[in-house]
Amino acid sequence: MKFSSLLKTGAVLCASAFIAVGCGGSDNKTWTVTCPWAPSGVAAMVSQKAASLSTKYVKDTTLVAEAVKGDTATINTWVMDKKGGDPALTFINEGLLAITPIIDAKKAKDKGDDFIVIQNLYSAVFVLSAENSLGLKSIEDLQKYVKDGGKINVAVNGAASAEAFLATALFSDMGAKDFKVTPYTSAAEAAQAVAKGETNFAISHQTQIMETAQQGKVNVLAAFSDKTIEHGPFTGVKGVGEYGYPYIINTCIVAARAGTSDADVKKLQELYNSITTDPDFVKWAQDTMLIEMRPMDAAAFKAHLESVRELVNTYKDKVLG
Repeated sequence: MKFSSLLKTGAVLCASAFIAVGCGGSDNKTWTVTCPWAPSGVAAMVSQKAASLSTKYVKDTTLVAEAVKGDTATINTWVMDKKGGDPALTFINEGLLAITPIIDAKKAKDKGDDFIVIQNLYSAVFVLSAENSLGLKSIEDLQKYVKDGGKINVAVNGAASAEAFLATALFSDMGAKDFKVTPYTSAAEAAQAVAKGETNFAISHQTQIMETAQQGKVNVLAAFSDKTIEHGPFTGVKGVGEYGYPYIINTCIVAARAGTSDADVKKLQELYNSITTDPDFVKWAQDTMLIEMRPMDAAAFKAHLESVRELVNTYKDKVLG
């Protein structure tokens, strides 16, 4: 084939490809967003919703959500398998980078510099629920129950999770002499445990306890926040911070692998900023998932981690006790 023919052929191919990816190379990327927690969990569902909006704002960037049932080990594997430049994202939070390294150092292999913060996808306020037969309906009731030596078995999502830390810190601070924290493999399973009578307390996301609470099987006693819940089915439930007890606002940080280009990071940040301020997305998140939009860049996340570490170090002897 003559060189002129090759040029013509190449021009036709390039023109055809330009419609999809652009001539002279492609900036189009499909990013796989790996949720390292339960496929039925809040993070996985919110990630799916966010991914469905990706092409609404950026035409050359697509998000594909996947969920891999696991925990810190899943993130360890992700870090080993991915390198800077791979079109891959995952979720990190205070459990991974601030709690686990103190409570279970052998399990925490990752450091903050393995990741680049893109944006906080959402924040969630955990709640404490109690088996209905206990007759507890408030923090004051719980304080009396603990003082009277009531049995305490708390279901949580994972042995070194934020929920596990909060359970240990709360009941220790209340003066409980003997209590058990029972880890489950997902927040949904922990929420079901108290409804089934496997435990008599649970710490979970609001959505995961909502149905059993509405059925009258459990009562929601407290929110792990500095203020009273102001919207949703648990409006009026007081925050433990109002009574001087520790709390952590749960985050879900979208992160890329360290080494990802500045251009990709900027584009992803702009995309997630658009998604997390999308009016329909925000309404769905608040009304359906009972979560909050709290923007958090790298500096804000670093400050959040420091505050969590401070709390963990304050209570670690009791947690590890």
